[in-house]
Amino acid sequence: MNRLDPDREPDDDFEAAEDDQLAGEVDLGLDDLSTDDPGGPDRAELIATRAELKRVEAENAELKNSLARRQADFENYRKRVDRERSETYNRVVADVAEKMLPVSDNLKRALEAESSLEGAESDEFRHFLSGVDLIWKQLNGVLEALGVKPIVAVGEQFNPHIHEAVVTEATDEYEPDTVIQEIRSGYRLGDRLIRPALVKVSTRK
Repeated sequence: MNRLDPDREPDDDFEAAEDDQLAGEVDLGLDDLSTDDPGGPDRAELIATRAELKRVEAENAELKNSLARRQADFENYRKRVDRERSETYNRVVADVAEKMLPVSDNLKRALEAESSLEGAESDEFRHFLSGVDLIWKQLNGVLEALGVKPIVAVGEQFNPHIHEAVVTEATDEYEPDTVIQEIRSGYRLGDRLIRPALVKVSTRK
């Protein structure tokens, strides 16, 4: 009731109060949940279901991203382990080969020195040289099986990364900086240099 307006009827005040109450219900959204609207509960359930679906989808996306990250981390770990294992293997083989190569060199030099005398020696000595030759070949076979390969030298262009020039010779028979003689064989294991080849290199006259 408006006390400032003495001419207003009581019924007018009652109707105004009802209008204010209805307006308040609309503002609060209570009209949507009215029992007179059969779609009210279903609509609320649909909204809740959609919200739950969005939550599940977001959780699923996060799990997929987490799985992808873990798979990438594992793949990087596997590659790192393989690389470290390969590096360790190559290092051990290179160390062993470096110690075995002087033995091979000595056997080879012994065979080359005695080959000129073989014709004048007895059968027993020739059998002995044959045994030394067999041991030398077996030793080289072991090195090859480990992946140790000799470096090609004679006839190649001098490469300071794999060749070590200890003698030079002025000649017109070869192009300058050509390896014309191998004094000591060089070896490598894959891309790893075990020792360079000692060589004689041609120079221009």
